[in-house]
Order: sequence, then structure tokens, then C-alpha cells
Amino acid sequence: MAIMKMRVCSKKRAAEELEQKIAVWKRRVEIPSISNGANDSPQSSDGGDPSIVPEPPRPKRRRFAIRTDPPSPPPFDIIDNDPHISDAFVHDVYTYLSSMEVDREKRPLPDYMKSVQNELTESMRGSVVDWLVTVVEIFCFIPDTLYLTVSYIDRFLSKHAMNEENLQLLAVSSMCLASRYEEIRSSHVGHFCHITNKTYTKEKLMKMEDDVLQFLKYELGNPTTHTFLSIFIKISQEDCEKPDMKLEFLSNYLAELSLLDYECVRFLPSMVAASAIFLARFTINPEVHPWSPALQNNTGYQPSVLKDCILAIHDLQLNRKESSLNAIKDKYVQQKFRGVAQLSSPSEIPAAYFEDVKKL
Repeated sequence: MAIMKMRVCSKKRAAEELEQKIAVWKRRVEIPSISNGANDSPQSSDGGDPSIVPEPPRPKRRRFAIRTDPPSPPPFDIIDNDPHISDAFVHDVYTYLSSMEVDREKRPLPDYMKSVQNELTESMRGSVVDWLVTVVEIFCFIPDTLYLTVSYIDRFLSKHAMNEENLQLLAVSSMCLASRYEEIRSSHVGHFCHITNKTYTKEKLMKMEDDVLQFLKYELGNPTTHTFLSIFIKISQEDCEKPDMKLEFLSNYLAELSLLDYECVRFLPSMVAASAIFLARFTINPEVHPWSPALQNNTGYQPSVLKDCILAIHDLQLNRKESSLNAIKDKYVQQKFRGVAQLSSPSEIPAAYFEDVKKL
């Protein structure tokens, strides 16, 4: 009992000593003396010890630096009220994305089905992409995850020959990686195994995931069609008082259709995005030229350069290849997307629309 009392007393004394030290530290703030040319000895304001002076008031500092010079005008006509990107950096960001999309290490081979693959066909690839669209809807993933997944698949198939049995394994492993990169809350590996009807074990999926990750050199980021599409949509709506949701949904629908077609692999993501905007504007208002000086200046594409890509997506929109892959169409026929999949453009695009807009 006596020992416990001694411990309590010692703790109280230690606490009191600590409080005294803190009080002294608060009262005694030593600062170097500043010579004023008349009296070099510091004086106390209350007549006390001259070596102890109160801390002088600190000047108020601005929390953020404020530029006094006017900022340079943005290189794009699209970033008026976007809180996610600064006018000062939009040109640099777009330049960086454009340089990344032409990087050969981040681009699939345009002819990998012939030069690399022996067993896979274009229809097999289309079927697995169509299935991935359904998976994205089930897991409520964002569009960026779908585009990044297809990018991983095409790039991996450009270097590795595979059979049909492992194609779905590659697809689901790629989506697992893409979702971890893009989504706030990614699904568990077990969920991806379940979505394949347990065709693949967890260990097998993780092994393929590791193979893809090493092939990508752990560099998961890459600009996709959706990356540029979100920028170009803003440019195309420069004259609109409020966002044109029909144009936005239709552009996204046409861009996703391009994922199904192996022939579109040869086009750059920015070119596919610009072509989707062109065709969406043409579908909504075929009597007006679908391109504009703002679109041509800011995207860097003239209609003549986009012609092949536009015609390829136009064929997909009209289903001239009579494809039975309907996951994207079933998605965009829903009311939440304004049923844009039901819209149809004229069967022919006037040749004048592929001329440089500056010559019109």
C-alpha cells in the first residue's frame, strides 16, 4: 500500500514539474536583440528583466500566393469553369497525352491478328469485348475502366500468342487491373472469378494478372479514347448555353462501338474520339457541317484526316457488317442514355463534309 502511495506521489510531482516547465516556456521567449542605432540593449515593456522581452507580433501572411499579373489565355476554349484543371496547364496536359498515345510501347500492333496470333480471330476478340461491356455494367464501373481494359488486351496480344481458352482469362485479368487503377472501390478477385462462372481459379487469375502487370512494366496509366472524348465534347459544345446530353451520350456510344471492331485498333485514341464527335453531330443535325473551326484548331484534326476512321465507325453505327454483338446497343438504348442507340444517321456522308472547314 505504501509503495502505491509513493508511486502516485511521484507521478503527481512529475506532472507538476512538467506543467511548470511549460508555463516558463510560454512566458520566456528569447529573441535576438536588434540594433536600432540608438540603444542596443533590449528593454522590457513592463520594467522587468531586460533580457526577457515579449514575443513581437508576427506579420499576417497570406495563406495562398496571389498572382498580380494576368494569366495567359488558355489554348483551348473549353476550360471556363472546370475545377479539375487549371488554364495554365491545359495545353501542357494535352501535349503530354498526345505524346503518350503515339508512344510505340503503349500502342498495340495494328496487324497483330495476322503477325502474332495463330488461333484467335477478330470475331473472338469482338465477343470478349462485348462480354466486358456487360461486366462493366454489372460492377457499375466507369467507362475509363472499359477502355483501359481493352487497351491492355490489345497490347498484350500484340506480343503474346494465345488460344481462345485463355482469351477470357486475359480479359478478366486486365479488367481486374484496370479497375484497381481507375475505380475508387475495385471488386475483389473472387468476384471476377465468379463472373466467369468459376471457369478460372483465383490462383490462375492472379497469375495472369501478374503476367500482364509485368508486361506493362507496372505502368497502368495510358490515355484512351474516353480521355480525349471528355475534352472534345466540351469543345463541341462551345456555343451551347447548357450541356447537350444527347450529343454527349451519342458520342460515347459511337466511341464504344469502335472497341468492338479490330479494324479500329490502327487509329489513335484521339482520332477515334474526334471521329465520334464528328459522326454524333452529323447524326443529330445532318444538314449542318459537323465540324467547326474550334474543333479543327483544338483537336488538331481536319475532316479529311478523320475520313477513314469516321467511315469505319459509321459502318458500325449502321451495322453494315451485321454483327450480333448487342451489349453496347442494349446499354445505350436505355432511357438514362436518352436512347441514343436508336438514332440513325443518313447512309451517306456528303463529300463536302470531309473538306477543310477553313475552305468552306
